[in-house]
Amino acid sequence: MAIAKEEKQNMIHDYARCPQDTGSPEVQVALLTQRILDLGRHFQTHKKDTHSRRGLVQMVAQRRRLLDYLKGFDTTRYQTLVGRLGLRR
Repeated sequence: MAIAKEEKQNMIHDYARCPQDTGSPEVQVALLTQRILDLGRHFQTHKKDTHSRRGLVQMVAQRRRLLDYLKGFDTTRYQTLVGRLGLRR
């Protein structure tokens, strides 16, 4: 369930802090969120795929750690990112 190359480049461009940025927490969280959403759609049809479900749990945990780091480092960037991705209600 890889993200298409063009879609990934668009996401990196949208969430990057500068033109050469590919590894900031914002970019990483955005890419993980997209992969998590794709796996969520996968599980609607493949309900017994427990091996991929473990990967999903790991991705959610990684995203949570990145968000916790960003929240402690810069609260405004955290709030902006969460608002853009729609992670909180």
